[in-house]
Amino acid sequence: MGKECTILVVDEDEAMRAVLVDALQEKGCRVVEASDGKGAFKTLQTVIPKVIVTDLRIPDGGYPYLRLLQASAPQSSIVVMTAHGDSQSKAKALECGAQGYFEKPLHLNDLKGWIAQVCLGNPCGNIL
Repeated sequence: MGKECTILVVDEDEAMRAVLVDALQEKGCRVVEASDGKGAFKTLQTVIPKVIVTDLRIPDGGYPYLRLLQASAPQSSIVVMTAHGDSQSKAKALECGAQGYFEKPLHLNDLKGWIAQVCLGNPCGNIL
């Protein structure tokens, strides 16, 4: 059946997490979730996700959090979503280890397309 594409979704907004989890699970992805930075690192102790989708401004978040995520899960692609974005925050996020960057309100199809590219060859490769 091929490898399963595991995605870690990190956002303090429960409704946003639920939307992302539902959209990704319906496409065959295994999705785990956390509400803050501490929860993300706890999850990384037992799960190695292909993709980490994270809000930038969460409890225990920010740019140092991104650097630690990248160091803790170097095999994972990190995509940042934020409601407080601008060109400077995007540049800083990419500098800190993010490979993708999306501003809220999030266009779910854009995010799913980005994840599909990362997960090619996995069940969620046909995510669109």
